[in-house]
Amino acid sequence: MSNILDAASKVKWDRTAAAKRVVVLAAAAYGVKTLYPIIYKQISKRRDPRNNRRFSKAENGLAFSVKSHIDIVDHKKASPGVNAEFFKQTLELGKILFPKLLSKELGLLSLHSVALISRTFLSIYVASLDGKIVKTIVEKKPRSFILQLIKWLLIAIPATFVNSAIRYLECKLALAFRTRLVNHAYRTYFTDQTYYKVSNMDGRLANPDQSLTEDVMMFSQSVAHLYSNLTKPILDVMLTSYTLIQTARSRGANASGPTLLAGLVVFVTAKVLRACSPKFGKLVAEEAHRKGYLRYVHSRIIANAEEIAFYRGHKVEMHQLQKCYRSLADQMNLILSKRLWYIMIEQFLMKYVWSSSGLVMVAVPIITATGFADNETADGADAIERIMSSYKEITELAGYTARVHNMFMVFEDVQRGVYKRSSLSATTGAEKKSKPEMHIDGPLEIRGEVIDVDKGIVCENVPIITPNGDIVVSSLNFKVEEGMHLLITGPNGCGKSSLFRILSGLWPVYGGRLHKPSPQHMFYIPQRPYMSMGSLRDQVIYPDSMEDMAARGLSDKDLEAILDIVNLNQIVTREGGWDVELDWKDVLSGGEKQRMGMARMFYHKPKYALLDECTSAVSIDVEGKIFQAAKDAGIALLSITHRPSLWKYHTHLLQFDGEGGWRFEQLDTATRLSLTEEKQRLEAQLAGIPEMQHRLNELCKILGDDSVLKTAEEVLKEESRCEEL
Repeated sequence: MSNILDAASKVKWDRTAAAKRVVVLAAAAYGVKTLYPIIYKQISKRRDPRNNRRFSKAENGLAFSVKSHIDIVDHKKASPGVNAEFFKQTLELGKILFPKLLSKELGLLSLHSVALISRTFLSIYVASLDGKIVKTIVEKKPRSFILQLIKWLLIAIPATFVNSAIRYLECKLALAFRTRLVNHAYRTYFTDQTYYKVSNMDGRLANPDQSLTEDVMMFSQSVAHLYSNLTKPILDVMLTSYTLIQTARSRGANASGPTLLAGLVVFVTAKVLRACSPKFGKLVAEEAHRKGYLRYVHSRIIANAEEIAFYRGHKVEMHQLQKCYRSLADQMNLILSKRLWYIMIEQFLMKYVWSSSGLVMVAVPIITATGFADNETADGADAIERIMSSYKEITELAGYTARVHNMFMVFEDVQRGVYKRSSLSATTGAEKKSKPEMHIDGPLEIRGEVIDVDKGIVCENVPIITPNGDIVVSSLNFKVEEGMHLLITGPNGCGKSSLFRILSGLWPVYGGRLHKPSPQHMFYIPQRPYMSMGSLRDQVIYPDSMEDMAARGLSDKDLEAILDIVNLNQIVTREGGWDVELDWKDVLSGGEKQRMGMARMFYHKPKYALLDECTSAVSIDVEGKIFQAAKDAGIALLSITHRPSLWKYHTHLLQFDGEGGWRFEQLDTATRLSLTEEKQRLEAQLAGIPEMQHRLNELCKILGDDSVLKTAEEVLKEESRCEEL
């Protein structure tokens, strides 16, 4: 013990050295504390494969559910990664990027490749000039030095142009890829009403706008950037390796040993990085998913700003936004923390392990031969380092590839009538148990037949089934012949609007046979008409354009006559003419927007008009004028309305009872009106009975007498006593 104390007393401890030791020990302790849970988790995951799924789910934030209707099947799929599925998806997307051999994208790719190859040879030439310049300095040859320096400055002009051209061509290539994908996506998205079916019939794409914009952009930029980052390093490795081997052999050095050592180091590095690499593909895909949901919440607040302001719901909406942003921030922090340790391991292997291996590779030829060392060894190592560093970018590309490929796959499935939903929002678990026959579990099969005819609408055993699998009506049969006008009534949720969706082709016919006119002969007008972007004229002729209007042989005078029918002729002068462009959904009132929807019907003159409470905000006199004008124009009306004043404009009645039943018959307007009036009188009379009964009971208590009238409860009590006796 005394020897130890004596040795400690001889050691000189100054403040600087002590501070350095404290800092080193603190850093080491922090590193051990931080790395130990990660290493232990990796070892535990390898020992217990059953926990792999649980850990990966927690790490990648898949427990966060942004929408209840996201398909469960998507979460059961393997996470995006550099595997066979990734290469298959890339090949399928490549067919979209390069639809034919001679294309703009292939031309840009070829120019980009030429620029990258040119930069490689220019780099080799510049490196040789560097060596010659250093040689002239060492040999003290000023004339040769000036000559080589002039060459070096002259070659810098094409070299800088090539570097700028590479960046320019990379951006052009990314933009060309994005344009090709966007054009293909838009064509698919707006074919066969896919835009409606993706959001309302299918649940796999939570935010199609995110996939169509952000995901396509990130995929295009990632592909172009990755091609630029990989092409030159691969070419550098090939040229540098060939040059080193030839130089070593020319000088009598044995190149097999260093070559094997380099290959072994690269192989071990690749295995270590692959084993330690987080699942960047899944992480990036989840980050993009949460960005899309945050954008969706913002757009939802903008679309419903007035309603939120009336309810003073800003605190609730702010809480929802903060919750979504925190979820996104947590995912981004998770990615940053994963990158921190991955980049540390990557830099350690590629900077220090490879440098030490490079020193060994340089030392071996010098020791075994006449002496050989070349700066190209470092160039080759840098190229390999860039290739290995690109693995992280490839895994991120796998995430974007999976999302873009999934978007196109959903579009194609929806066009084929294949829909997948996981959440049955319309039917609760209690309802499923109480009425299992009114719900279909599993995928819905489209077995119905749709036949386009010139006249009439015939439903033969057609069920009304919602996208969630709820059977609203098991079998519907009715026939609308020429000259008939159909009134559709029933309680809320009985299938009235669902029938219109089937007739319009938005929902498939899951069974039976439907005879109906083609879509251009049917015109649907909802309760809240859509106001498009454009002029006042565009609102009347929507969805036609000016060219379509001219092809119909119509002019602004004809449009004024149409507006006169729906009592909107004052709008033209009030708003400043036909060509004025305003935000019409805010400029027009509710009643004016509904009358604008009816004006579109008179413009298009369909054979059948599907009217879904489309005049509920219009006065009764104007409403009657519009309906009569539609009948005079030869338009068959299929109307959903609760106003008795409109019954006289219809000839037949389709009434749903809300329990899956229905009744189709000829409409007797006078009888129905008398029954309605009687119903209203009885409701008014019976409404006062509870108050009268309550007052009678109070008077009996005050007077201490019994009433000669028995209440319903007393009658039931006496009946129960008689049954007991």
